[in-house]
Amino acid sequence: MKRNFTEWLATMKDNITSWRYYTDFNKVYENVEKIKIELNILNSLIGSKNIENDFKNIIKKYPNVISAIPILLAKREKEIRINDANNEYFFNFIKMNYSIDNYVLFMRNSGLFDLLSNHIINNLVDYVLGVEVGMDTNGRKNRTGSIMEDLVESFLIKAGLIKNKTYFKQMKTSEIKRKFSLDLSSISNKNKTEKVFDFVFIGAFGTIYCCECNFYSQSGSKLNETARSYKNIALETKNIEHFQFVWFTDGKGWNFAKHNLEETFDILEYVFNLNDLEKGCISKLINNELYIQGKLDN
Repeated sequence: MKRNFTEWLATMKDNITSWRYYTDFNKVYENVEKIKIELNILNSLIGSKNIENDFKNIIKKYPNVISAIPILLAKREKEIRINDANNEYFFNFIKMNYSIDNYVLFMRNSGLFDLLSNHIINNLVDYVLGVEVGMDTNGRKNRTGSIMEDLVESFLIKAGLIKNKTYFKQMKTSEIKRKFSLDLSSISNKNKTEKVFDFVFIGAFGTIYCCECNFYSQSGSKLNETARSYKNIALETKNIEHFQFVWFTDGKGWNFAKHNLEETFDILEYVFNLNDLEKGCISKLINNELYIQGKLDN
């Protein structure tokens, strides 16, 4: 008897946020530290009464300070394209590709000279710290995926698996082929592309389990795309001996894409959520138990 999809879906969790989910301050501090010297040099422009001339002198003496300019505009890229009515510019902030006057034009028209000369800010290091915190919030969606990976990995370890011995992270199909002699060309366009699995682990009787994991707290087109993609992987690999595709997923976002998820649930034998992990699904897989849908509680 198969598992009841509706009952399984009801066990999805609201969130998996950790202490560092909201802001990764270590990353923020590291990013600021990398350009701290350049920022302190540019601090001399704050409140300047002749900022364009002072800027030119700084660039002549310390040309590397241009590397700190993009982050003042909340940009990580070191090349910035500008189009105005008369010209198109493509500024390089690693190595100057225009005259100093053109970089003066950039600072003036972007509003940075006004920001500095009118003393709207007091210290560029503090200013960039705030910019970095703001930009770091954009990484929360990626951090949710990382947190899910960390959770899955903790259950792999709890099941007795050892990193780089009986389980592996971020493994490519070409690496899987070399290490385990498994032909996964059916999901890699005949070996023309690389598929990377979040985890690969080895069962007690030699079965190779290749896993994807994700968490969706909100709705979105990505959920339907993911469900369809993993359904295809399940279909394309069903006849490969000693191979099993496993999907660990969770999140209330699936309530908005449950039809696509149910289609995959009906086809993919090994699709689990955090509730299943807590009930020991990995140990059952490793020990090669008859772990088909309907045997979760056995």
